[in-house]
Amino acid sequence: MADYGIFIGWGASRVGREVAASRLFEEAVAYWSGLKASGEIEALDLVLLGAHGGDLGGFALLQGEPEKLARLRMAPEWQRLVMRGGICLDGLGVVDAQVNGGVLRSMQQWNEAIADLV
Repeated sequence: MADYGIFIGWGASRVGREVAASRLFEEAVAYWSGLKASGEIEALDLVLLGAHGGDLGGFALLQGEPEKLARLRMAPEWQRLVMRGGICLDGLGVVDAQVNGGVLRSMQQWNEAIADLV
């Protein structure tokens, strides 16, 4: 199971860009699904959130090996999707993430750093 990921969060579609945002979502899901099928990523989770008063409307979590994820973020097709997302969506964010065992390792390192300071 992967310990690293990329979190892609988004808010509402921009006014007048709703159709483009819907098409872009379909394109992005097809792209991410292809990455999973080819083994470039290990897992893909798609989430749409219910109304909660916040800006985050949904997110995708891609999981895989850190080296592959880093290469992926430099790929022209990836960058094109992110640029187009910024045009169609409010609050688009793409953030490196630690998941599963990566979280546990980071918390252990954090606890060690705290112990060094006390």
